Amino acid sequence: MHRAKAGNDGQLDRMPKELIDWLNKPVGRFLRIEAAAAAFLLVATLLAMSLANSPWSEHYFSWWQVEFGLRLGQMEISHSLLDWINDAVMTLFFFVVSLELKRELVLGELRQPRQALLSVCAAMGGMVVPAGIYLAMMWGHSAQHGWGMVMATDTAFVVGCLALLGSRIPLQLRVFLLSLAIVDDIGAILVVAIGYGEALNYQALALAGIGLLAVRGMAWLGIRNLMLYFLLGAGIWLAMDHSGIHPTVTGVILGLMTPTLKWVSDARLHQILHNVVAHPPGQKWSGNTQARMMLRTAEAAAREALSPVERLEIMLHPWVGFLIMPLFAFANAGVSMGDITFSGSLVPAIVVSFIIGKPLGVFLFSWFAVKLGLAVRPAELSWPMLMAGGMLCGIGFTMALFIAGLGMAASDLNEAKLAILVASVCSALLGLAFLIGFSVPSSLQKSSRHRQNSDKLPKESANGSQRATRALQSQTK
Repeated sequence: MHRAKAGNDGQLDRMPKELIDWLNKPVGRFLRIEAAAAAFLLVATLLAMSLANSPWSEHYFSWWQVEFGLRLGQMEISHSLLDWINDAVMTLFFFVVSLELKRELVLGELRQPRQALLSVCAAMGGMVVPAGIYLAMMWGHSAQHGWGMVMATDTAFVVGCLALLGSRIPLQLRVFLLSLAIVDDIGAILVVAIGYGEALNYQALALAGIGLLAVRGMAWLGIRNLMLYFLLGAGIWLAMDHSGIHPTVTGVILGLMTPTLKWVSDARLHQILHNVVAHPPGQKWSGNTQARMMLRTAEAAAREALSPVERLEIMLHPWVGFLIMPLFAFANAGVSMGDITFSGSLVPAIVVSFIIGKPLGVFLFSWFAVKLGLAVRPAELSWPMLMAGGMLCGIGFTMALFIAGLGMAASDLNEAKLAILVASVCSALLGLAFLIGFSVPSSLQKSSRHRQNSDKLPKESANGSQRATRALQSQTK
C-alpha cells in the first residue's frame, strides 16, 4: 500500500489513471486510429457478408429499409435507415477527412507546395486513369454511370496494411499514402456532388448559403460553443439535403471552414497555469472564490490552447473510426451471392480499374510531376516503393461502396459490390507482397551499417597506431 501510494505521489504532475485511459491509448494519433479502425471495418464487413448469405438475410436487408424521420408542421423529412447512415452519419466522416486535410495543408506535410503536389498529382492520377479504364470497358453499358466508384481509396484499410509492415517501410511512404488518400477522399466527394447530384433547388441552396455565412459570422464574433456550431451544421445539412447536392458535401465545406489558429497562446497558457500552481496545497477550490474562478479560467485556457481543427479531430476521429465507418460497412457490404447475375463485363471492369488503373495512375502522374519539376520526391521514397504503395490504393472499399450505391442501378449493385470486395482484397495482397519485397527490415539495415563501420575499424586502428609510433620516435630523438 505504501509503495503504491509513493508511486502515485511521484507522478503528481500527471492526471490520475483510470481503466478507460488504457483503452483509449491506441487512439491517440490519427494513424493509430486508422490502423485500429481497419480491424473494425473488416469485422463489420465479414459480419455483413455472413448475414446476407444466412437464413436471416431477409431480416438483414429489410431492416435497412425501415423508414423514419421528422415532421414539423408542413415540413417533413423521412429517409430509410440505410439513407440516414449513408447521407447523414457519413457527413461526420467527410467532416473529419476535411479537418485532416486542412490540418495537413496548414500545419502538416502538405504545407510545403512541392511536397504537397506529389500527393495531389498522385491522387489525381489514381482517380483519372481508373475512371478512364472503366469508361472504356463499360461504354454503352447500363452501368456506365458508375465510373466514380473506381476513383476511391479507403484510408483506413491502406493505413491498416501499412501498420502490418511496421518499420519495414519508410515514414515518407506512410505520409505520402496518407496525404494521397485524404486528397482522394475529397476528390471522391466532389465527384459525388458534381456527377451524382439531382436537379438543384435554389431556395434550399440559398438557405444553406445563409447558414454557412452564419457559421463564419459566429467565428468572427468569437463564439466558441461547439454545440451551437453542431446545431447550425445540422440545419445546413437539412437545407443541403433538399438542394439537389449530396448532403455529405456539408461535412467537407464545414471542415474546410474550421479555423486552424488557437485562441490561447502558449505564453498565456503558461502564465494562467502558473497562477493556479501558485496557490498553496489545500486551497479550497469550491464555492464562489477567486481560486475557483482561476481554476475555471485554466480549464478554458487548456481547452483553447488547441486549435478548433485539432480539438474536433481529437473528439470525433475515434467515433468515426470505430463506430461510423464499421456501421457503414455493416449496412452496405452485405452481398447475397444467390442474387448476383453476372453481366460479363462489369466485374472485370471494376477489378482491372482498381488493380491496374490505380497503381498505374499514381505512378505515372507522380513521375511526370517530378520530371516536370512540379513536385519533389523524398529520397527515402523510391520509385518501386511508390509503385507498391500505389497498389494499396486499389483498396477502394468504403468510398467505392458509397458511390456505387449512388450511381448503380439496383440490378447491377450486388455485382458491383462483389467486384469492389474482390478488387480490394487483391490490391491489399499485391501491395503488401510488393512492399515486403522492396523493403529491408530495420534490423538488417542496422547490421549492415554496423558491418560497414566495423570494416573501417582496422584501417583506422592501423593509422592510429602508426601515428602513435611516429610520435614516440620523435620524443625519443
